Amino acid sequence: MVDQRSVDVGGVRLAYRMSGSPDAPPLVLLHALGEDASDWEVVVPALARSRRVYALDLRGHGRSDWPGDYSLELMQADVLQFLDALGLGPVDLIGHSMGGIVAYLLAEDQPQRVSRLVLEDVPLPRPREQTALTRPDGALTFDWEMVPAVRRQIDVPAPRWLERLSRITAKTLVLAGGPQSHVPQDGVAELARRIPGGRVVTIPVGHLIHHAAPELFTEAVSAFLQEE
Repeated sequence: MVDQRSVDVGGVRLAYRMSGSPDAPPLVLLHALGEDASDWEVVVPALARSRRVYALDLRGHGRSDWPGDYSLELMQADVLQFLDALGLGPVDLIGHSMGGIVAYLLAEDQPQRVSRLVLEDVPLPRPREQTALTRPDGALTFDWEMVPAVRRQIDVPAPRWLERLSRITAKTLVLAGGPQSHVPQDGVAELARRIPGGRVVTIPVGHLIHHAAPELFTEAVSAFLQEE
């Protein structure tokens, strides 16, 4: 059963979905840009067999507050305060795309808080060509103001993000989407190389691995989380 809750983190309400046994080790899921906790629905039941799963709506997304103030560092701080508010010790952490950036920033700055790290098709923090943004028509499940703020940082990331990957102490699995993904795969491979002990596994179904191949995703992640 999925339990929908929210918690205050420094004046911002973060919504989250919780499932799995309360006694199981905690696993936190961070979604991609424009998504929310519901994006993980297809894989949560399998992950919750062995973990207490917390799927967050990051600020500006879903049922969480849309405060109008956005950056990947603020999202990172929100996640850290979320862990503090719920009294979660070292956690396993999975991040997809933008959520993966938030995840590795947390693992860089607070290495003692992350036991295992899974980065799903996450771009290497190097400058990339910028493209024009077009707001989709109709009502959105995320704050459009958040998109240009975050995209600027993804397009021109702070140099320290790359430099500090070597500070990550969590055992790290990097999942690559292969040639169908829009994310440069040589960068995904370099991301794994720059994290001490990091390794890459390619599931060649494109950027949305956990949607396109949920069984392969959960098999790879569950095996990694259960390793001694």
